[in-house]
Amino acid sequence: MSVLTTGTSALLAFQRALGTVSHNVANVNTEGYSRQRVDLEARPGQNTGAGYVGAGVSIQKLQRLADGLNFARQADSSGELGRLKQLTGYSDRLDGLFSNTSTGLATPWSNFYSAVKGVVSEPGSSIARQAMLDSGDQLAARFRAVDSQLTSMGTESDQRLAAQVDVANQLATEIAKLNQQITTSGANASPDLIDQRDLRIDKLASLTGAQVVAQDDGALNVFSGGQALVLGARAGKLTLAQDPYRADRKVLSMDTPGGPVKLQSGSVSGEIGGLLEFRERVLDPARADLGRMATAFAMSMNTQNRAGVDYTGTAGAGLFSVPAPPVNSSAMNTGTASFTASVTDLSALKGSDVELRFSGGTWGAFRSGTGEPLTMTGTGTAANPLVVEGVSLVVSGAAANGDKFTLRPTSEAAGSIQLIQKDPNRIAAASPLTAKVDPTNLGNAKPGTMSVTDPTQFASFTTAQVDFIDATHYTVDGGAPQLYTPGQPVTGNGWSMKLDGTPGAGDSFSLARTPAKSTDNSNARLLATLDDKTVLDGGTTGMTTGLSRITARVGSASSNAQMNLDAQQVLHDQITAERDSVSGVNLDEEAADMLRYQQAYQAAAQVISTAETMFQTLLGAVRG
Repeated sequence: MSVLTTGTSALLAFQRALGTVSHNVANVNTEGYSRQRVDLEARPGQNTGAGYVGAGVSIQKLQRLADGLNFARQADSSGELGRLKQLTGYSDRLDGLFSNTSTGLATPWSNFYSAVKGVVSEPGSSIARQAMLDSGDQLAARFRAVDSQLTSMGTESDQRLAAQVDVANQLATEIAKLNQQITTSGANASPDLIDQRDLRIDKLASLTGAQVVAQDDGALNVFSGGQALVLGARAGKLTLAQDPYRADRKVLSMDTPGGPVKLQSGSVSGEIGGLLEFRERVLDPARADLGRMATAFAMSMNTQNRAGVDYTGTAGAGLFSVPAPPVNSSAMNTGTASFTASVTDLSALKGSDVELRFSGGTWGAFRSGTGEPLTMTGTGTAANPLVVEGVSLVVSGAAANGDKFTLRPTSEAAGSIQLIQKDPNRIAAASPLTAKVDPTNLGNAKPGTMSVTDPTQFASFTTAQVDFIDATHYTVDGGAPQLYTPGQPVTGNGWSMKLDGTPGAGDSFSLARTPAKSTDNSNARLLATLDDKTVLDGGTTGMTTGLSRITARVGSASSNAQMNLDAQQVLHDQITAERDSVSGVNLDEEAADMLRYQQAYQAAAQVISTAETMFQTLLGAVRG
């Protein structure tokens, strides 16, 4: 009987081992499967007096070959890889939009200023003037087209974000259910259930990033962004809540009994984190920079065109229109305050969103997203508006403590810029004044740039006489003496004139209005150089340089994301290889094990056959 028992134990053990090997082979291509192994141990022998006689073999346990440390590293890597894949994919598309000559701004920008130079060459040519307007219309259309593409990319990323949130919630629910099944089974939990749970955790990590914490009962808790996505058998729920400042945007939140709790920007990794990062750190700044360029271009062209006179002899008017900066109120505001905003200082204009807060009876300005305090002056009245980063704000209504607003200085500008001047004769190519220097002047001052400062007053202007009493005082048409500061213009009734050089006492200048159909190109020359005029960043950056920097920043973001993705892919492949070395199914190894267990099984069967022969011999002897 001892031989039969020993053989039977071996037969059952090797049968289970063969079944496990077969299970491994069957799941060689199953995603997330971890190789299993039957661990055998000898049964305690029986003391026969002369010593112990073995009692066969038993199955100690069915072991799932997996490394918990490797699993944690894989979850971290999956989150980072998912983030970088989304960030790289969208950033690369954005880079292509700006850098491609067919879709970017460089070509229509260059064409427009070439057309302006055509007016400089032929200020009286209606063909040259029309070409300038046509090029301006094409440039404005390209601004709108690029902005439309950015808006479309934002919409697409938002739709993908919503889809991925749904997938993440489904995975969290499945993980919670598997947790329940595993904890209910206790120590006898199926390795295949654990594989299924780990696979779903890895997929969830690729969407949101994941920090995994094990419980004593075998359940795994999953956290992301400081919030619990899975706690034991209970799953949390991600949601896209309405942005309190923007009707067109959703913010990632965790659904709680008290309402949605917004997850902090940058706290979530994975594909969802990559989409949020692209939207907030690449797309929004690019759109704001594009709008800043559209604003600077339109305002500079309008200001300079208004400074001259057109082909009809009338003071120039604006050529382009851009919308006023929107100021969005928070949905939680209780006051009645609203804002009217306008860009008043291009050199201080940054484009980034600004949060306005009313607290303790005063207004404060802060950088949206970071909370960095910003300098703001004024009281908010029409006479003394609030001024922050080049934008003036007039407040109407009454604010309540705690009210918040978001100022978006330039985000809407590129999408709405329009050429509003359709008459080529309205291009103000000529200087508004012609000036003559009295030949008896003692100083070396010469007339420089002359501009219209008030079209209404200038409409009645015909001639003027400027006389210097001394080097620091002058009169216009014999009027009251006015202070002259070197470098500052001489001003009159709707006009101004800068002087190059130093005037002397008794010097005189005779001014006359430039007549209609003048071929003077003084103002056109100034229009043609606006692309390089340093009007941005505190008067240190020209518009062409600013335009190039947008392309460079987007390209740099794309390049950095791709470089980081390549590095992370290498690390992820290493982690995967380490997992496969422990948990992966090796068919050669399994074939060797199958042959070994098959031979052992056949030997165990032979032991049982021998035991039967022995038993039959014994029975025969008894019968005899």
